[in-house]
Amino acid sequence: MKKISIYLENGLFFEAKSFGADGTSVGEIVFNTSMTGYQEIITDPSYAGQFVTFTMPEIGNVGCNSQDMESIGAFCKGIIVRNYQARPSNFRSEETLDSLLKRFGVLGICDVDTRYLTKLLRTEGAMMMIASTQIHDKDELAAMLKNSPRIEDVNYIEQVSTKTSYVHPHSRYDISSFDYAKPNTSKKIIALDFGIKRNILNELTNAGMEVEVVPNATSAQSIIDRYKAKEISGVFLSNGPGDPLILRDEHAKIKELLSAKVPMFGICLGHQLLSIAHGYDTYKLKFGHHGGNHPVQNVVTGAVEITAQNHNYNVPDEIASIATVTHTNLFDDTIEGLRYNDSPTISVQHHPEASPGPHESSFIFGEFFDMLD
Repeated sequence: MKKISIYLENGLFFEAKSFGADGTSVGEIVFNTSMTGYQEIITDPSYAGQFVTFTMPEIGNVGCNSQDMESIGAFCKGIIVRNYQARPSNFRSEETLDSLLKRFGVLGICDVDTRYLTKLLRTEGAMMMIASTQIHDKDELAAMLKNSPRIEDVNYIEQVSTKTSYVHPHSRYDISSFDYAKPNTSKKIIALDFGIKRNILNELTNAGMEVEVVPNATSAQSIIDRYKAKEISGVFLSNGPGDPLILRDEHAKIKELLSAKVPMFGICLGHQLLSIAHGYDTYKLKFGHHGGNHPVQNVVTGAVEITAQNHNYNVPDEIASIATVTHTNLFDDTIEGLRYNDSPTISVQHHPEASPGPHESSFIFGEFFDMLD
């Protein structure tokens, strides 16, 4: 393993060991509290532009495989772990985590006190950092970080969105045969890809929807025309990376879809974009919600659902004046779900598809199916 040098914008400088790709990367550092599913987290496009600190100390022990990929690649800037296990032991393993990170140009950082880093981020908040296997001078790293764009300045969905349309070919993963089930669908929707996870597509198809995934640049009018022609029954707005406030083209597009009364369902970034399109700007949380063990209360039923989360931004409480709050976060009382009063539109901030994480909220996909004409 090579030496790697890390500099955080609060002035913290330290050295560690590296695995995965070589090079220099700048991004925002966050922490994730999930106990399992490191491959799904690393290949989730929503982490584009970020370094993910894992609170789970042992990472790499089950290797990686093609079936657990949440996208076509890994878009995060790097991962930070306490102990990296270079020799995986699992019958499904096809390659090591080191190999996967090398293929996609992602830095791996290990032998770090991740407990200290997590406590630091909880106290001071998510911040920008730089890591390098090539540059080890503190002042040079500090200067490079200062002159690099911040995560809120970069439109990462242009990097992670599909360039061509396609129909998702299968539904939920069948653990008994370690294969995917063939879809049984009766309604068709369009999914606007802002960085969509594969398991979201699996769950949409499993709920009975044929899903055509389209690039983020797809025009609202072309979608409206297909809806009026009854080619599609609704639109899904996907998860994705970065600050939703800079995505002005998406704001305008969603406003058009709302005006046309096209049924919509948004998850994570899609949830945030719907809020902005209604005139309620999002705000940034101190250190975000990232993990597979966050309790959310279903306001409609009163049940508490343990959820998977991955977001740095949230919708404001004032949006309750135009929408019914369906879910709230029991950690900080932030809004986790909405049903809009003026259109057939629902959204959730958490990830009901999990992967990794619990599946207690997966019924929401069925609610969207029932809402479609």
